[in-house]
Amino acid sequence: MGEGTITDVPGILVGQVTDLQHWTGVTAVIAPEGAVGGVSVRGSAPATRETNALDPLGLVEKVHGVVLSGGSAFGLDAASGVMAYLEEQGIGLETGYAKVPIVAAASLYDLGFGSSHVRPDKAMGYEAARRMGAMKPEEQGNVGAGTGATVGKIYGPSSAMKGGLGTASRRFADGLVVGAVVAVNAVGEVARPGEPPLAGVRDGDRILWLRQMAKERDIREFRSAPGTATTIGVVATNARLNKVQATKVAQMAHGGLWNTIFPTHTLWDGDALFVLATGEVEASSDWVGSLAAEVVAEAIVHAVLYAQGALGIPSAKDMGRA
Repeated sequence: MGEGTITDVPGILVGQVTDLQHWTGVTAVIAPEGAVGGVSVRGSAPATRETNALDPLGLVEKVHGVVLSGGSAFGLDAASGVMAYLEEQGIGLETGYAKVPIVAAASLYDLGFGSSHVRPDKAMGYEAARRMGAMKPEEQGNVGAGTGATVGKIYGPSSAMKGGLGTASRRFADGLVVGAVVAVNAVGEVARPGEPPLAGVRDGDRILWLRQMAKERDIREFRSAPGTATTIGVVATNARLNKVQATKVAQMAHGGLWNTIFPTHTLWDGDALFVLATGEVEASSDWVGSLAAEVVAEAIVHAVLYAQGALGIPSAKDMGRA
């Protein structure tokens, strides 16, 4: 597995809190100097915050962080804690009366794993921001927003496997860097393109290959409840992008989900990807978007390969796939 992380992008920091007692957590991606932001929400059941601010028609040009968390919509409260910490550090948009940190957020549904009553809150978000720094390659799997993530729930929770948090990056000779961090909580399976799934729906001691089954029209009706599966993430780059271009990169980055997760962008999902561009290197947004899809795919694969089985839910490692 690759050793790159999203903090290989200059100006990007990550702080995480992992609650292994209640199986939830927060991953805060921070740009202290601000970054041009974009977002693309493709799932039909999102839990998000400040996505309108990232719209190209929005007044705000730069954002200061994106928070990924568990806890479903309750977990969006963690962004308030990140805002509080950044304000203390003097980071934010100058309004004349106060510096207002612009912090977007997305949450995934992990309430069926661990405790459904303890969710990421303002205090957890504050602590995640306080810990911001360089992300280490080993900080993947059952950490941060991926702590309570599971996959393979399309036929119900009894057939699920462990999801998690993954990261990846790529550096190029011209100085361009593209990185991603993704929390994978998919309703279906995760696989490298064209290969059998690494994690997904269990049937006894084997993993069903949903993509192949779909070609043979052998997929049964969903049994998972709507809104209980979501893959959320952040793409960061040091490319110089405007808000329109950053939004386009976010849209293109969803190709990484299409290539590795099946099915994706369903009524059951709240899939959303954010983009942070720090503006140091000239690069085509089409090129950056294409690379973003590749890096997102790598991060998704890493999420399930680094995950550990827990609470009776096996991981890819447990099933001999890692």
